[in-house]
Amino acid sequence: MKNFRIKNISIAVAIFGASVTMTSCINDLRQEPITEVTAASLYKDFGNYKNLLAKLYGGLAVGGQTGGDGNGDIADIDGGFSNYMRLLYIMQEITTDEAVIGWNDGTLPEFHKMTWTPANEFNNAMYYRLYTEVAFCNEFIKNTTDEMLSQNGISGASADEAKVMRAEAKFIRAQAYYHLLDLYGNVPFVDETTFGTLPKQISRAELFKYVESELISAANDLKAPKANEYGRVDKAAAWTLLSRLYLNAKVYTGAERNADVIANTEKVISAGYTLHPKYENLFLADNNLNNPENIFSIVYDGLKTQTNGGTTFMVHAAVGGTMDPAAFGINGGWGGIRTTKAFVQKFEPTDLRGRFYTSGQSLEINNLGNFNDGYAFIKYKNVKSNGAVGAHDNWVEADMPVYRLADVYLMYAEAVLRGGGGSMSTAVGYINDLRKRANASTVTFIDLNFILDERSRELSWENTRRTDLIRFGKFTSATYLWPWKGNAKDGIAVSEYRNLFPIPNNDLVVNKNLVQNPGY
Repeated sequence: MKNFRIKNISIAVAIFGASVTMTSCINDLRQEPITEVTAASLYKDFGNYKNLLAKLYGGLAVGGQTGGDGNGDIADIDGGFSNYMRLLYIMQEITTDEAVIGWNDGTLPEFHKMTWTPANEFNNAMYYRLYTEVAFCNEFIKNTTDEMLSQNGISGASADEAKVMRAEAKFIRAQAYYHLLDLYGNVPFVDETTFGTLPKQISRAELFKYVESELISAANDLKAPKANEYGRVDKAAAWTLLSRLYLNAKVYTGAERNADVIANTEKVISAGYTLHPKYENLFLADNNLNNPENIFSIVYDGLKTQTNGGTTFMVHAAVGGTMDPAAFGINGGWGGIRTTKAFVQKFEPTDLRGRFYTSGQSLEINNLGNFNDGYAFIKYKNVKSNGAVGAHDNWVEADMPVYRLADVYLMYAEAVLRGGGGSMSTAVGYINDLRKRANASTVTFIDLNFILDERSRELSWENTRRTDLIRFGKFTSATYLWPWKGNAKDGIAVSEYRNLFPIPNNDLVVNKNLVQNPGY
C-alpha cells in the first residue's frame, strides 16, 4: 500500500504544508507494475472510487496499512494503540466513572486520574488520528467535485454515485471535526481548498457552524435511510450526528438548540428503525445480521480487518482474572479494562444491561493497576447469537455501533426535558421501551438526572460518557465523584479546564497561529 503517514512532529507540517497524496491500495487498483500512483490517475477511473472511499471508512476501523495494524498511519505509536475507536474509548470512557484501565503503558494511567498533559502520547495520537482522517477526506472531496468529475470523464450513473460517495466523505470529515470540536475546542482548520499555508485556528463556535453546515449538506446527497450498503452512512446517520451536535450546543456555543434535537431525532425515528429485541445481541459477532436498531456501525471481520483496536480491544481488554476467554470467543484476555462502583450502583439487579463479572473481583478499587480491583463488565463478545465463535479467536468480528436508535430515543427525551418541544408522554414511552428490553422496571416520571443515568446504563462503553457528563456539569466538578477521579481514591473535583484536552505542544511550536487551551 502507498502510505501517507502523519508524523507527530507537527500537523501543520504533515498535512497543511504540502498537498496530500491519497492513500490507496495499489495492488487492488493497478493492472501493471507502476512506480507511482497519483490522484490524477486514480480518479480518472470510476472503478477505483469505491476503494478510495473504503480508505476513509478504514481509517475509522484499523490503525495501519497491513494486518494487525502494521505500517501504522500515525508515527511513533503502536498501530493498535492509534486506532480511532480505541483512542476515542480512552478519552471518552477511561476518563469517567464507566471505565478504568490497569495498564501502565506510557502516559495511559493519566486518563482516569485526570492528570494528562500536552505531552501525553495518547492524547496526541487522537489529535493526529483525527487530522489524518480529515486529510484523507479532503483529498477525496477535492477530486469529486462536479468540475473534477467532468474533467475526468465521469458521467451518468457513475457521476451520480460519485456524488453520493462525496457526501459520505463529507460526513466522515464532519464527524472527525465533531470529535475535534468536542475534545479540543478551538483547533486548526483545513479543508479541500487549503494548501501551502499554516492553518488558522478556528473558534469552537465557528467550528460548530461548519460541522452543522457540512452535515446538512451531506444529508441532502446521502442515500435514504437503510438504502446504502451496510457499514456506509446514509441520511439517518447525518440526522443522528446533527442531533448529538445540537444536544451539546450550549457547551460548544453557549446557546441551546434543543428544538433542533427534536426535529432531527424525529426524522430518524420515523425512518423505520426499531429496537433490537435482545440488548446483548447488539454486541455479538453476528450483530450485522437482522439488526433493525443500528444506524451506522464500523464493520469488523476476523479475517479481513485484523486490528488491536475496535472490538478486538473491547473484548480482549475486558477479560482477565478468573474469566474464561473461551466464553468470549477469544484465545486470551489482556486484563485491562473494568468499571467503578459508581457505575455498578446505577443498575437494578434485573437490568440486563448491567452484566458484571464479580468472581475474584472486588467492588472497591484500591489499585488501578490490579485487574481484580473493580468489577469486570461484559459488553462485547466474539461469539454469535447461536453460540458459535467468530471466524478467528484473536481478531474479533463484532461490529461496533456508532449510532443506534436507543441513543436517538434518549436524545429526544433529554431535549424534551430541556424545553425543546416534543411530547413528554412520547419521551417516557421511549425510555420505557429501553427499560422493558433490559428487564428493568418501567417509570412514569423522568427528569434530567434520570436521563443521565439511563444514558450510562444504555450506552455504557459506547464513547458518549465524557461528553454527557460535561453537558450535565459533572465531569470536573464535585457534584458527582467516582473512584480515583482527580487521582484520589474516593474522587475529588478537578479544574474545569480539563473539560478540554490540550493541543499537542509540537503543533504549537511549528504553527504560531495556534493558542493552547487554558490551563495547559
